[in-house]
Amino acid sequence: MADPRFFRAAGPFTVGEVARATGCEIGGAARTDLVLDDVAPLETAGPSHLSFLANPRYGEAFAASSAGAVCVLSAAVAEAPSGATLLISSDPYRAFARAARLFYPATPVEPGIASSAVIAETARIGDAVAIGHHAVIEAGAEIGAGTSIGIGSVVGAGVVIGADCRIAAHVTLSHCLIGDRVTLYPGVRIGQDGFGFAPGRGGHEKVPQLGRVIVEDDVEIGANATIDRGALPDTTIGAGSMIDNLVQIGHNVVIGRGCVLVAQTGISGSTRLGDFVMVGGQGGLAGHLTIGDGARIGAKSGVMRDIPPGTTVGGIPAVPVVQWHRQTAMLERLVKKKDKQP
Repeated sequence: MADPRFFRAAGPFTVGEVARATGCEIGGAARTDLVLDDVAPLETAGPSHLSFLANPRYGEAFAASSAGAVCVLSAAVAEAPSGATLLISSDPYRAFARAARLFYPATPVEPGIASSAVIAETARIGDAVAIGHHAVIEAGAEIGAGTSIGIGSVVGAGVVIGADCRIAAHVTLSHCLIGDRVTLYPGVRIGQDGFGFAPGRGGHEKVPQLGRVIVEDDVEIGANATIDRGALPDTTIGAGSMIDNLVQIGHNVVIGRGCVLVAQTGISGSTRLGDFVMVGGQGGLAGHLTIGDGARIGAKSGVMRDIPPGTTVGGIPAVPVVQWHRQTAMLERLVKKKDKQP
C-alpha cells in the first residue's frame, strides 16, 4: 500500500470498473461488485487490494496471496487462490499499469508563479502554468499551457516547451524544443555543447555546436540524464521514448519512436536508432552507427557495428545473442579445463 504522505489514492473502485478501465475479462470468483481500495504486491495484498502476476517465478506467491483481485494471464487461472477474482489479460503487467494509474492518477498542476521565480519580459507563458521558486525563464522562451517548471530549473533563451509537460527541480534546458506531455526528472540537462573538437598535437580545436535538441511528444527522461545538442544537424528523441536515469546521448544522435534506454547507457555522436529499440543498462554504442527498428541490446554490451532490424545482441563487442551465449559457454569450458590440469 502506497504511503499516504506521498501518494493519494483516487479509489475505491469496483472490479467491474477496473475491468472496464483495463480491458480485462473477469474470471475466477468473478465478483464484479467487489470493492477495491488500493493496489499491492501479491505477498502483502489483502481482500480489498488489486495485484498482478506477470512472471511465473512468482507462482507460489500468487497461489498463497490474499489479494481480492489479481491481473493474470489465462494460463494462470488454474493456479489462482480460492476466492480470488481474476482480471484476465494477454498482458497482465500492462493491465495492472492502467489500473494503478486509475488508483493513482498524475497529480494535477496547481497554477501559479512563485515570487522568487525570475521571468524575462519577452518570455511567453501559457495558461494554467506552474513555475516554482528560484526557477529562471530566459528571454524568448515559451512554455505551453498546463506545464509545470520545478524549483531551481532554468529554461534558456529561446527554448520552447509544449503543453502539459512536467519539468522537475534543477533541470537545465538550452537550445532545445520540447513537445507535449514530456516528463523531465530532477537534474536533467538538455542542449549543452556536444563533445566536438578537432584533435591535434598543437592543441584540440573546439568545433562550434550549432544544432539543437528536439524532444518529441510523450517522452520521459530520467534523473541526471544528459542530451547534447547537435553540431550541425539536430539531436532528436522520438515520440514515446523512455530514457532512464544517468543516460548520456551525444550530439547528432537520432533516437526513434518508442525506444527504451536503461540506466547508464551511453550513445556516441551521430548514431541513429530506429523505432522501438531497447538498450539494457550500461550499454555503450560507438558513434556513426545505425541500429535497426526493434533491435535489442543486452546490458553492458559494447556495440561497435551496425545492427540489423529485429536483432538481439550482447557482449563486448556485441554479437548476435546466440553467438554470445556460445562464446560464454566455450570460455567457461576452457576455464574449467584449465583448472583441472595438474
